[in-house]
Amino acid sequence: MNKLLSGVRILVTRPEHQADNLSRLIEEQGGIAVRFPTLEIIAKDNALEIKQMLANPDLFQWLIFISANAVNFALKANDGKIACTKSVRFAAVGQSTAQAMRMAGLNVDLVPESGYNSEALLAMPELQQVEGQRFLIVRGEGGREQLATALRSRGAEVNYLEVYRRVIPRIDSSPVVELLAQHSLDIVTVTSAEALQNLKLMLDEKNNKLLSLITLVVVSNRIRCIAADMGFNRIIVTNSPIDTAILETVITCVTGE
Repeated sequence: MNKLLSGVRILVTRPEHQADNLSRLIEEQGGIAVRFPTLEIIAKDNALEIKQMLANPDLFQWLIFISANAVNFALKANDGKIACTKSVRFAAVGQSTAQAMRMAGLNVDLVPESGYNSEALLAMPELQQVEGQRFLIVRGEGGREQLATALRSRGAEVNYLEVYRRVIPRIDSSPVVELLAQHSLDIVTVTSAEALQNLKLMLDEKNNKLLSLITLVVVSNRIRCIAADMGFNRIIVTNSPIDTAILETVITCVTGE
């Protein structure tokens, strides 16, 4: 069987607990997955607040989960369950989040058929007339404000429940530095703006210059713009943030097909 990525070294910057699938897909095609997590996802120290907020979900008309991490950390802090009531509807920003919700036994009442961000969710017909409705957005600490801002502009009341935070991992960067010095790294994959910014912080100026010469595969035009501002020369955007789409884009970069 012809392995399309034979010998190709690909930097995988996903958090450690989320890197297995993409790394496996790369290795199945003969590639070398170089794991270098530039984000670590950890629980916030607010389990009591999470329990209190999720004890009565019917106080809200909508619960929106921003990511699979939002689902998993909310459940972890709330004894593995979230009550489903007829008065509350559950929404997911994208298909990966929806899958995590279904695996947790939650209803998925609304998820964009295409797209995987706040803009796609905001375009759904169900969220056009929301005046007077109450929303709880379950997310990580910080993050984009567009979803809440748009819903508030449509007359909704919006609260946040932050269940995790992102930090820069304390790991040895010397294996990546060595690959950069040898010009042996072929492609870099990045799935969030923060992961990209942390990657830059984890390397010095000399190695960032070397890094900017390597093909960068990202999962959104927003990240592409940030990468361009950071000096990356060749940036390719995937059709979707899922691992199979990232793999397909990497293969296209390598084979030109």
